[in-house]
Amino acid sequence: MIRQLAFDLPGQAALTREHFFVAPSNAMALQTVEAWADWPGRKLLILGPEGSGKTHLAHVWAALSGAVIVPGETVAATDLAALSGHAVVVEDADRIGAAETQLFHLHNLVTSAGALLLTARTPPRDWGLALPDLASRMQAAPVVRIEAPDDALLSAVLVKLFADRQITVPANLIPYLVSRIPRSIGAARALVAALDARAMAAGRPITRALAAEVMEGA
Repeated sequence: MIRQLAFDLPGQAALTREHFFVAPSNAMALQTVEAWADWPGRKLLILGPEGSGKTHLAHVWAALSGAVIVPGETVAATDLAALSGHAVVVEDADRIGAAETQLFHLHNLVTSAGALLLTARTPPRDWGLALPDLASRMQAAPVVRIEAPDDALLSAVLVKLFADRQITVPANLIPYLVSRIPRSIGAARALVAALDARAMAAGRPITRALAAEVMEGA
């Protein structure tokens, strides 16, 4: 049998407020983001594990505020002056590397007249910051956390992930997956990608049988 080549092309993810599924694990984070005019110090730090929905919330806020989104890895190469007074998102602020001075200046430029949203997996005390002024400003930022998703949220996320890839799956597949995967949106994303790749390579639909094979490493 000739196997098809499968490429991980996840499709266009919908990162709007309409597509953000609210659950007890993320309701406070969403409420805080939507009330951004009341942020103390004009800044907020969203903490959560990889794939927990931080990027989606960042895009929700960017739509509300007109914010520019800057990945943490690119802070060093960013034209900071152009962002002065604007709303800015720094995604994965815990991954800025050696760009501590740039993030310090960005913080001061933005919070003086704009607003700053940062996302990270861990709190600032764990970022290994060597610049005391930056460390103090990051640690002073109000924090909201995204917790591990419950079954309802994980189910909704799985449905969305399949829909983003334009994949229709049987109704009984979602509860089957929810009962077997870790409480992590990142794990859900990885599994959907693996199922899509296996189905394309084998020329088969995504079913419980195929999911069992993928999860068991068959």
